[in-house]
Amino acid sequence: MDAEQQEATARARELQRSWYGEPLGALFRRLIEDLGLNQARLAAVLGLSAPMLSQLMSGQRAKIGNPAVVQRVQLLQDLSGQVADGSVSASEAAERMEEIKKNQGGAVLTTTAQARGVGVGAPTVKRVVREIQSLLRSVSSAGEIIEAADALAPTHPELAEFLRVYGAGRTADAVTHYESHQG
Repeated sequence: MDAEQQEATARARELQRSWYGEPLGALFRRLIEDLGLNQARLAAVLGLSAPMLSQLMSGQRAKIGNPAVVQRVQLLQDLSGQVADGSVSASEAAERMEEIKKNQGGAVLTTTAQARGVGVGAPTVKRVVREIQSLLRSVSSAGEIIEAADALAPTHPELAEFLRVYGAGRTADAVTHYESHQG
């Protein structure tokens, strides 16, 4: 990839961050992991072609042009959070993904979920942790974060631990850290 392509990709990812809250590559990878999908299945649920999904993930393309697809992304994010916090089982998630796939952009699914008392969009511990990890990892590499943590350790050990756990550690360890520091 030449410098011009790298610059265009970086610009697309910044636009994605401003429009969607984070680069679509990170968002889609999280959905794939949380919902047990592969890229082809995610593309099918969203109503995108596999090449289009790939272009969005890699930053070759910045924007999702179809508002119904954007809404499906939001619905999958909500579902992902519910799976992560255990309020929706894997089999229920599979059924809901089929409903989401059929969604043409109305608010029916969100309203149905809210009517059932499901916490649509409620942040889960895992989601909060991943947002922190994503933010840290978007500004520095794991090596740079460890280096910063080592520099801070003598005078600010708690902050150094935070950087190590969230910036370079595993999500499960970060969730444990987060839960141990609440309340």
